[in-house]
Amino acid sequence: MPSTPADLDALFATRHSCRGFRPDPVPRDVIRQIVGTARRAPSWCNAQPWQVSITCGAETDRFRAALMDQAMRDPQGAPDLPWPDRYVGVYQDRRRACGLALYQAVGVTKGDGAATARQMMENFNLFGAPHVAILSSPRDLGPYGALDCGGFVTAFTLAATAAGVATIAQAALALHAPFLHDYFDIPEDRQILCGISFGYADPDHPANSFRTTRAAVDDIIDWKG
Repeated sequence: MPSTPADLDALFATRHSCRGFRPDPVPRDVIRQIVGTARRAPSWCNAQPWQVSITCGAETDRFRAALMDQAMRDPQGAPDLPWPDRYVGVYQDRRRACGLALYQAVGVTKGDGAATARQMMENFNLFGAPHVAILSSPRDLGPYGALDCGGFVTAFTLAATAAGVATIAQAALALHAPFLHDYFDIPEDRQILCGISFGYADPDHPANSFRTTRAAVDDIIDWKG
């Protein structure tokens, strides 16, 4: 467990979005430990709105195949939450830099539409992960329930990192919310927020060879007084 600010910072620095996994499953007691830690995330009025459906073994492969088919048949999808209207300014710059670094790592050249589409579809292949967690929140709690669940995602990914388990949080999966509601029997009074694919990282996969950057502290803080 982190005991100093430096320890916690090192854990955050170690975490990254993994896009290439080994097939080895994560033991169920380790998954329970990760969720057990993540559940300590703060939430408004201690509502703890998060709920996860987690796949293991052959069920992950069955879901992966069904999701890939769904994504190919209906690429537009229908998310429960509105998608961002647009990315502008520094937000678009960061998004482009991340995409460019990924494509360079996996050998996708600019203008190669077919290769770009194949890499995009890796989202729905869960990047080969042996597990995925589908996260939902009560509709009645609206954006603040979703905000609380963002804390759960952070806690989940950090707890996994501490356990030697790699993760990637995926909004792309929520694009197919109606399919996910049906597949996992998630009631309509809950909103699908995202998926978290997880497992053990493949260190030799080219998609894992780059890291994104972060804004400087003074670019984030607007000091008052």
